Amino acid sequence: MEGAYSLQTKKVSVRRIMSISAFTGLAILGTGGRLWATVQTDQVPITSGWEMQDAAKLPQSTPGTGAVISGLKYKTQHWYPAVVPGTVLTTLVKNGVYPEPLYSENNRPDRIPESLNKTSYWYRTVVEIPVAYRGRHTWLNLDGINYSAEVWVNGTYLGTMRGAFKRGTFDVTDEVKPGTKAAIAVHVVPQPHPGDPHEHTIADGMGPNGGITAIDGPTFLSTIGWDWLPAIRDRNSGIWDKVYLSSTGPVVVKDPLVTTDLPLPRIDSADVTISTTLENVTDVAQKGTLHASFGNVTVEKDLELAPKSSQTVSLDTKAFPGLHIENPKLWWPNGYGPQNLSDLHLSFEQGKSTSDVRNLSFGVREITYSVPDSDNLTISVNGVRVFIRGGDWGLDEGLKRIPRERLEAQIRMHQMANMNLIRNWVGQSTGEDFYELCDKYGILLWDEFFQPNPSDGPDPTDLPTYMANVRDKILRYRNHASIAIWCARNEGFPPKEIDDQLRVLMAELEPRRRYQPSSTSGAGVNSGGPYRWRIPQEYYVFGEAFKTEIGSSSIPTIESIQGMLLHKDWEQINDAWAEHDLARGASAGDTYPATLAARYGKTANLADFVRKSQLANYEAYRAMYEGRNAKLFNPSTAVITWMSNPAQPSFVWQLYHHDLEPNAALFAVMKAGEMVHVQLNEASGSLQVINNRPEILKGATVHVAVYGPQGELKLEKDFEVTGPASTAIDLGQVEPPGGRCEEWDPKCKEMMGHVRFISLILKDAGGKLLSRNFYWRGALTEPDNLQELDTMKTATIEAHADRQDSEGKTHITVTLHNPGTQIALMAHLQLRRSVTVKPEGERVLPVYYSDNYVSLVPGESRTITIEAAVADLRGKAPVIAVDGWNVGLQNSGTSPVPVELNVNAQVYHWPVTGLPIVAHTWK
Repeated sequence: MEGAYSLQTKKVSVRRIMSISAFTGLAILGTGGRLWATVQTDQVPITSGWEMQDAAKLPQSTPGTGAVISGLKYKTQHWYPAVVPGTVLTTLVKNGVYPEPLYSENNRPDRIPESLNKTSYWYRTVVEIPVAYRGRHTWLNLDGINYSAEVWVNGTYLGTMRGAFKRGTFDVTDEVKPGTKAAIAVHVVPQPHPGDPHEHTIADGMGPNGGITAIDGPTFLSTIGWDWLPAIRDRNSGIWDKVYLSSTGPVVVKDPLVTTDLPLPRIDSADVTISTTLENVTDVAQKGTLHASFGNVTVEKDLELAPKSSQTVSLDTKAFPGLHIENPKLWWPNGYGPQNLSDLHLSFEQGKSTSDVRNLSFGVREITYSVPDSDNLTISVNGVRVFIRGGDWGLDEGLKRIPRERLEAQIRMHQMANMNLIRNWVGQSTGEDFYELCDKYGILLWDEFFQPNPSDGPDPTDLPTYMANVRDKILRYRNHASIAIWCARNEGFPPKEIDDQLRVLMAELEPRRRYQPSSTSGAGVNSGGPYRWRIPQEYYVFGEAFKTEIGSSSIPTIESIQGMLLHKDWEQINDAWAEHDLARGASAGDTYPATLAARYGKTANLADFVRKSQLANYEAYRAMYEGRNAKLFNPSTAVITWMSNPAQPSFVWQLYHHDLEPNAALFAVMKAGEMVHVQLNEASGSLQVINNRPEILKGATVHVAVYGPQGELKLEKDFEVTGPASTAIDLGQVEPPGGRCEEWDPKCKEMMGHVRFISLILKDAGGKLLSRNFYWRGALTEPDNLQELDTMKTATIEAHADRQDSEGKTHITVTLHNPGTQIALMAHLQLRRSVTVKPEGERVLPVYYSDNYVSLVPGESRTITIEAAVADLRGKAPVIAVDGWNVGLQNSGTSPVPVELNVNAQVYHWPVTGLPIVAHTWK
């Protein structure tokens, strides 16, 4: 191992602070079997041994504190074992100083004080410097602190960091010795302007968003409090991203960039261009060879670097014809094709030694932003128009508790919901795992910098810090295939001095991607909601083409609600509910319960509230996307829901709960987002087939069946379907407006005074199922009154479940059958672990369902597949729990995986309370 580092270089006397990526050290063979990198591992994560303490509590709190604390002989006393990566509050919660902030009302300032955001903390650890670093430069890397920090090693001050999104990389070669221990101390100081948050209550509502905190620019500005997150008391200060050691030889490989060009409209070849900066960190000249390899392609270039100099090197097809690729495997957004990624290996070789290595993944793809027949922003990938179905992320998690496993579940559920874009609102979810997983699952990114709506806070005043964070973010993430757009500001234009600098920066670093100054202006782009629950018809009325924000209340399952509130708060809407976003504000949480009751009937209790809300979730979120489908590319090019991911346990703006259980909204979006989709235009009463494919749809058939309130088949009809690519195909009226039934079928007259159900089934020319959809509709004379649904009789269904395990996953196939004469509305499955407490057991989370909240007409069967990690069963047997609007269960007991009724979700299981709204329960 040591022989691979046999470089004799003069040590650098001047401290260097750099932004570099650590050597990952994979042994990679180039063409002909040549070994470019022989070292197996080099990066050393520093995740254990950290301690943390309030700086004011240290007796050494003097200008020389860092030198003392970073000394190897320093003894900590009464320090807290620290979570790194993690925030200050995460560490304090883990040590029992404060309760879990996002449960119930634990986050109120009488329980977790606001003083945390005005307190600086010292972090300290001791790490062993690898022997393999001998003869090389040793680097200390901090990928993210909030808001500023001083960094020390072995009594020596290294430098500062400022801004949550700029890395700090420090040359510690002179301060450490391979094979011995080193003490690291980091003094973290919170942002200068933490602001005064508004407390969310029934009486006062959600209050204003943001505040003075925006003046600090690159930070987690949402943690001052928004209408989807209460104030986080430490404002997420701390070492929130990873810390690690790495080493290099005298030449460092920095800031690589890979671009790909396709000869559109052809996609049968690609030109790859690779550029990188090489920096000689010594004061003697260095010679060597830059190697680049991916797949079966290898290129190399001999170079000489002057002492303490940098050189940008570009490798393109003119000089290296091998970078022209025939029949490349392309990267596509979710639904349009596979997410092929190539692994690029860059190294600088000096004789038999490797000075530095950079490994990264990239996708061969080309994104364009306009089409000949429209002035609206239209994203095309590899020449194919992509209708954007996206979700806004305000913050990945309230306390930045984002292990890769959690992020993967969140992003995979977007893929499962047939989404193809995430908007990284104000850049609050910036992190390496986030980008890598979006690449993996085909989720495009609308990625923003660090300015909110101008009404939500002032412009940043420290422009050097702001621009340094923006620059580092672009350099760090620009190779990710998923990034489609860089946006300067949410719902407003950046100040001219920032916009001018951003345009120069884009021309320098990102000339290929679109720069969008504002999320609500230009090329048909508009934000502005509405954000409240609305009837389906209203989602079909719009003028803008590219919608960046539109939302609705989104009530979680009863188990998720019970898991986020104290038992005393289950049967009254009070300040605990307001703390979790159900109160007066943009979501109209204060009027939502009355709106729900007016549509579906008086609310009996929490279980009834949840049952009715799942219908409301499904109706609103399906229409949110189907309304835009109805005008596919004419003019509609995108719809991005506010929001798809919750930063805390919430009642609004989400597809899944903070505990990762999806509610009906996710499956409604999944339905509406099918690549070939059949839908009822709920505004016009017409039948449509949405063809997102780039191929013509020929010879398909839609079968329409209409049922009465007791499940009786009233009428049915077939429609032939042939239509062009990337188009909403109109097939004619199914439900004429104004109750003029005779224009479609005289039989529908008898249904004018009752709710009815509409089943749509689309099959291709060979009889293969392409899409199915199911609607519950009010009487033609009173379309928005669905209270008759509350009189539906119980539909007792049969269920059978089988299990197969492979590669650490359990796969359960559930077949539901409706043998009776009643429609089974919104049957809902939950995977549980069996326990001694009957009947349902404990939920398994996360779980991936092929469908859920399904409705079955008389005689219909449906098969749903379920995937979960075997480890998440915790050694218990799986159980399937079933509930629904009017769903009962007939269980023969012969199912290999037990299927049981979810009694907890049944309205009759709980007393009638009326779920009253009660104000003034906090303070």
